[in-house]
Amino acid sequence: MRGLGCLVLLLAVLAAGYFFGRDYVERHPQDFPWTKLRLEDPVGRFTASKIASLGEEPQLCRALLATTAVGDEPVPPRRSPPNCGYEDGVRLAGRSTGYSPAGLVTSCPVAAALHLFEVRVVQPAAQRHFGKEVSQVHHAGSYNCRRIYGRDEGRFSEHSTADAVDITGFTLESGERVSVLGDWEGGAREAAFLRQVRDGACGLFSTVLSPDYNAAHRDHLHLDVANRGTNGWTMCR
Repeated sequence: MRGLGCLVLLLAVLAAGYFFGRDYVERHPQDFPWTKLRLEDPVGRFTASKIASLGEEPQLCRALLATTAVGDEPVPPRRSPPNCGYEDGVRLAGRSTGYSPAGLVTSCPVAAALHLFEVRVVQPAAQRHFGKEVSQVHHAGSYNCRRIYGRDEGRFSEHSTADAVDITGFTLESGERVSVLGDWEGGAREAAFLRQVRDGACGLFSTVLSPDYNAAHRDHLHLDVANRGTNGWTMCR
C-alpha cells in the first residue's frame, strides 16, 4: 500500500507539472520555439527567430501582416540571379508612422519586424524620453544587390534579398529630428532614446548593428532578419 501511495503521489505531481507547464506555454508562447508567431504577443526569447523564419512562409507572413491593418502592399517579385532579388516584397504604406523616403520596399519578414519595432520599441521610447510620438522613420533603403560592405568578394549582404533595412533617424511629431549620426554621442535624451531603440530592436531582428559596432555604422542602425534557425544566434552591437 505504501508503494501504491507513492506512485499515486508521483502521478499527481507529474500531472500538476504537466498542466502547469501547458498553462505557462499558453500564456508565454513568445518564449518557446515551437509555438506559432502572433504579432499581438509580447516580444520574447524566440520572437526574432520566428520572424526570420517567415521568409520560408511568404503566405503566412502576408497573413500576419494583414491582421495588423498596417496597409502594406505586396509588390511583384524582383529577380536578379544568382544571389540577389526577392519573392515576398512589400511596400510600406498606410502606416501611422511614415517612412522617409516614401515607398520603402522590404521583404515581408522585415516589414513584420518593423511593425513591432514601431509599436513596441520606437513609440514607447519616444514617449519615455520626449513625451511625444515619432511621426517618421528615416532610412537609407533596404534592397541593394551587393556584398557585405560593398566588397568585390565575400558573401552577399542581407540587403541583396531585401532582408535588411538601414535606419538613419527619426522625426518627432513636433518636427524635432533625432539622427544616428548627429545624436548617438549627443544630448542625453537623444542618445538615450537611440540606445533604447537599438536595444529594443535586438528582440525583433537577427542582427542589429549600431555606431557601437564599427565606423561603417556610425550613421545608421542596420537591422536584418537573417534566418539562422529557431536556435540561431543573434547579434546586437
